[in-house]
Amino acid sequence: MTTTSTPPTAAPATEPPAGPPETPFLGRFLGRFRTPAAFLLGAVLLVGVAPLVLSDFRLGLLAKYLCYGIVAVGVSLAWGRGGLLVLGQGVFFGLGGYAMAMHLKLADAAATGETLPDFMLLYGTEGGLPWWWQPFANPAFALAMTVVLPMAVAALLGALVFRRRVKGAYFAILSQALAAALAIWLVGQQATTGGTNGLTGFQGFFGYDLNDPINQRMVYVVIAVALLLLMAAARQLFVSRYGELLIAVRDSEERVRFLGYNPANVKLVAYVVAAGMAGLAGALFVPAVGIISPALIGIVPSIGFVIGAAVGGRASLVGAVLGAIAVAWAQSTLSDAWPAGWTYLQGLLFVVAVGFLPGGLASLRTVLRRRRTSSDRVGATKGVTT
Repeated sequence: MTTTSTPPTAAPATEPPAGPPETPFLGRFLGRFRTPAAFLLGAVLLVGVAPLVLSDFRLGLLAKYLCYGIVAVGVSLAWGRGGLLVLGQGVFFGLGGYAMAMHLKLADAAATGETLPDFMLLYGTEGGLPWWWQPFANPAFALAMTVVLPMAVAALLGALVFRRRVKGAYFAILSQALAAALAIWLVGQQATTGGTNGLTGFQGFFGYDLNDPINQRMVYVVIAVALLLLMAAARQLFVSRYGELLIAVRDSEERVRFLGYNPANVKLVAYVVAAGMAGLAGALFVPAVGIISPALIGIVPSIGFVIGAAVGGRASLVGAVLGAIAVAWAQSTLSDAWPAGWTYLQGLLFVVAVGFLPGGLASLRTVLRRRRTSSDRVGATKGVTT
């Protein structure tokens, strides 16, 4: 009796993955338009939606927070990309703010037929208008100085510090000392800078009445547009060859030096650009809030600028800006209810962000994804071994 052998059955084919895989072309297409789409969405929300749904008071607060966001753009460039812990941005914020405030005070005095600002008349300043006030009567000079003066100070300080290879905590301490020195000097010059009261009571802004709510909304739009433009410019720096070189200096300065580049010049450019952004933010802060004083530019405000970028994510432009806005909002909200403890909470936020989440809230999704991937790999390895 003959038996017929059945042929061996073939191994079942592997089931195809559910759904078509994303093609490289589609991925490149989506990646190319993701950033412009996000920029357009931000522009619509800030310029189109916010003025329609917010009251004049809330819109004024948002304008103040957006000024802090402009500072955060520079912090993201200098610290997030360049590794420079800039704890003295209040210096450049104050220089830009005082340059704008001096022009506005002189313009208000000229409108009333006076030669001296109102606070100088109150303090009885002798010898007429100080010589270093006189050029700020020119609006073009004042506008230029809001950016040029902070950048010049940053270039001088950076050239002295970076060429001596001062970095890390030493650089942070020096920048903080500069902020403290400027605040102390402003307080001591009461007859010419307003002292602890600062400069306040502005009536006009380049011919527009600041008491008019419509003009206040115009100031908000100018601040929002400036923030969007600076974010776009910083984004171009990030993806440019200079941005890659700045990251290389942050990660391995000696290797960059061996390749023929001067790390001091690379860091100096980032520091100067960040100072210019802070100066512009201070200049826009003056007509939006109506005051500039030493209390807004000392050590504590300088640390606050960095905390906002750290909480949101210093390496991410959007994260740094949103973090600065969120921390500023929390300061305005919680400091009224908890004035004695807000400073401690602010310091705790900085410690937690730097120590436990260095990438800020912007990196939270990436951290969770890595942990999920690691747990999946561990589970797969245990399944294979068993």
